[in-house]
Amino acid sequence: MQVVSKAVFPVAGLGTRFLPATKANPKEMLPIVDKPLIQYAVEEAVEAGITDLIFINGRSKRAIPDHFDKAFELEAELEAKGKTALLELVQNIIPSHVNCIYIRQAEALGLGHAVLCAERVVGDEPFAVLLADDLIDASPGATRQLVEQYGFYRSSVIGVQTVPSADINQYGIVTSRPVAKRIHHVESIVEKPRVGSVDSNLAVVGRYVFTARIFDYLKRIERGVAGELQLTDAISQLLTEQQVLAYEYHGIRYDCGSKMGFLRANVEYALKHPELAKDFGAFLDRRFGQTENPELDPVECPDAVASAIKV
Repeated sequence: MQVVSKAVFPVAGLGTRFLPATKANPKEMLPIVDKPLIQYAVEEAVEAGITDLIFINGRSKRAIPDHFDKAFELEAELEAKGKTALLELVQNIIPSHVNCIYIRQAEALGLGHAVLCAERVVGDEPFAVLLADDLIDASPGATRQLVEQYGFYRSSVIGVQTVPSADINQYGIVTSRPVAKRIHHVESIVEKPRVGSVDSNLAVVGRYVFTARIFDYLKRIERGVAGELQLTDAISQLLTEQQVLAYEYHGIRYDCGSKMGFLRANVEYALKHPELAKDFGAFLDRRFGQTENPELDPVECPDAVASAIKV
């Protein structure tokens, strides 16, 4: 039985919604408290048993390989000053048994093209895809949940959540029939449909596990909107040959591709940070008068992306 040991991280996007912060700094390097978004995604993949991390990057993304590389000068400085805790922190960003592989996406031809760029490394193995700006707070991690479903069903699995019907034009939407609790057999998938045009509000989020067959369809599809290869179009064609499942993962998703989602993630992660939680919570009490954080069902309340501080 083939295990899922490879993960693809499409990180070549320009991050225009965060300009000017992303003019020289990749959006995946924007920090949630004290770790960049890409590190959260990598840690999630490693927890799922991934040993080969495949980054599909662009010309301006040098900061990402630098982040995961050894920093000789920094480590020497920390060691000389006796800052052993910080030294261990930077030396253990990724485990020693995990490999980082970088592939340049020469043209901005969309998510489908980014995934296709990984074919020569992935080969005929199953693999995961993680979009770093979808930060998912879950235990176990969302990727591990999908990998477990792949191991049981031996089918491609897409991470999904329910969204308000008024928001379906912001997502890829699947129509499906139930297989088991939280598991659906995908019957069709469409990218950003018009509101009211489909009888589903089950939305695709940035987590996938694919069989290698997806590459064949990525090579066949035609360019869609903005001249890009849409991953959704390849999945739609894969459905004609193989079963594809949609899994409603356990966890809370923060859309860190938007400024509001990014800010909410920082607040929620700061409120549970071991060094900051007490002082930050006290600050919010003084500033806003409350720090209530009721637990929300991420399926029933996806837009809450955790409870925001009410002002």
